[in-house]
Amino acid sequence: MSVIVTDVLVVGAGPAGLASSALLARQGVSAITITKYQATANGPRAHLANQRTVEIMRDLGIEREVYNGGYKMVEVPDIVWTTNLSGRELSRRRAWGTRTDRKGEYEAASPCQITNIAQNYLEPVILSRAMALGADIRFNSELTEVTQDADGVTATVLYRPTGQEYTIRARYLLGADGGRSTVAAQAGFDFEGQGKLGYAVNAYIEADLSHLLAHRPGILYWTNHPGKEYFFGSGTFALVRQWNEWLVQFSYDPTFDPMDATEETILPRLRTAIGDPDVPVKVRGVGAWELQEKIATSYRKGRIFIAGDAAHRHNPSNGLGANTSIQDSYNIAWKLAAVLGGHASDALLDSYEAERLPVGRQIVARATASIGFVAALPTHIGISAGQSEEEGFAAIDTFLSATPEGRERRQNVLEALDVWDYGINTHGVEMGQRYVSAAVADDGTPMPAYERDEELYYQPTTHPGAYLPHAWLDHHDTRVSTLDLVPADTWTVITGNDGQAWVDAAERLSEELGFPIAAVAVGLGLPHADVYGDWAKMREITDGGCLLVRPDKYIAFRAKDVTDDPAADLRTALTKILHPDS
Repeated sequence: MSVIVTDVLVVGAGPAGLASSALLARQGVSAITITKYQATANGPRAHLANQRTVEIMRDLGIEREVYNGGYKMVEVPDIVWTTNLSGRELSRRRAWGTRTDRKGEYEAASPCQITNIAQNYLEPVILSRAMALGADIRFNSELTEVTQDADGVTATVLYRPTGQEYTIRARYLLGADGGRSTVAAQAGFDFEGQGKLGYAVNAYIEADLSHLLAHRPGILYWTNHPGKEYFFGSGTFALVRQWNEWLVQFSYDPTFDPMDATEETILPRLRTAIGDPDVPVKVRGVGAWELQEKIATSYRKGRIFIAGDAAHRHNPSNGLGANTSIQDSYNIAWKLAAVLGGHASDALLDSYEAERLPVGRQIVARATASIGFVAALPTHIGISAGQSEEEGFAAIDTFLSATPEGRERRQNVLEALDVWDYGINTHGVEMGQRYVSAAVADDGTPMPAYERDEELYYQPTTHPGAYLPHAWLDHHDTRVSTLDLVPADTWTVITGNDGQAWVDAAERLSEELGFPIAAVAVGLGLPHADVYGDWAKMREITDGGCLLVRPDKYIAFRAKDVTDDPAADLRTALTKILHPDS
């Protein structure tokens, strides 16, 4: 059996695996990515890229391609509830920052826009970028066995078209191989939480629904046709391509309404949910899945790490799955590169778990809590499982009627939709992840308390452990974001008009430590001009202060003003972060 040697083996080529491949390749890390599948995703699965994820795509140089492959949220702002797509409309709601009272906050938070891009359109974009960067990605290559020792990881790989086996020997392995992770199982990762919380079937279909939906452009359409034992309605249509490609989800209770993942079972339900018998429907794929709420109790075991669905498994509420997976990769890729490049000790890699496991717990809890909102709406309308069609439509008539009962039900629905903001407008969950780990040099001050609900609202701060806030600047008559000040895969010092000593210190340390540390001064009259004054209001340092930003754009160190020895202070912070065991 032949043996191939590499520094990093990535198992899985979904969102987390492909993002890792691209980021490692860009940093010159010797890495191989394997996946048992023939190609990237053959169906939509996930379909929402939040602002933090699009910022990572911006960093990879493919932000425009992401927009071209999907629809900015402002183009498809609505979530719509109907009896069926041809029937009565019951309500609408604007989501993910498109409502008037939230739009400005989302625009102020990031240079990027939330985008509805299905996984089968997003993955090829990341794959193309990874390949252009020189990534080694091998399809049809299945991990069958993995072991590790003190020096590395040994993986047995089956090339499925020929049945040939070979061995990959790597210094580290990243398991990004999904909810049925071979890596997690064989490496002995433990999980807490529950499985089988519910059951669903997804259908990927082609059906021209423009005459039913183009006048009310949205990302999700919930149908609630009475008279069936459907759980959470009678089918949810998630937009893939306007207006003829859809991911349709049918949730069900197998005790009362068993459902096979077959075209024969799905087609009648699709026709009921659409409500127009003249619409041709082509089923491109069908798949069954279970609702879970599971989180790994650790993200690292020796030289093996897990990311994405291999580490956290939950329902699709809030659209957090693929986003969190890509953000896991953004966290670990620069750390692996630093260790393998000889600039950091292995102990730096412990911070991956310290930083990302709490995020995983948060998003699993948030998605699980949000699922109840979905079931509440039809209940308030008066639709329930076990009704006859006549009883269900009579309940809808009452809901819409000019009666005391109708008034009460409509008020209950409005209140339920307000609560449902926790499922569709949790900007703080998406953007406000704060880290506490050895990879952050605390400045001795407490993290700022939240002034508003920490899940609904994002509160930027420059406290160490927070993500670098976005503000628009002027650079040679071109508008740039503060996020653009951090070059790819590079530590960066950001200071102000009085901070030349920090700039000089960064240059000195770059030569001393052997890796680049960029430095930029931001302020009025400077090449990076804070022309609107927005940065001055949010930077939480003086014109002589300093922020040291990690390659993943998290703030590692902060000095409120110029210090007696900037080079020594930066050196101390970097040493503490990169060599926490020293």
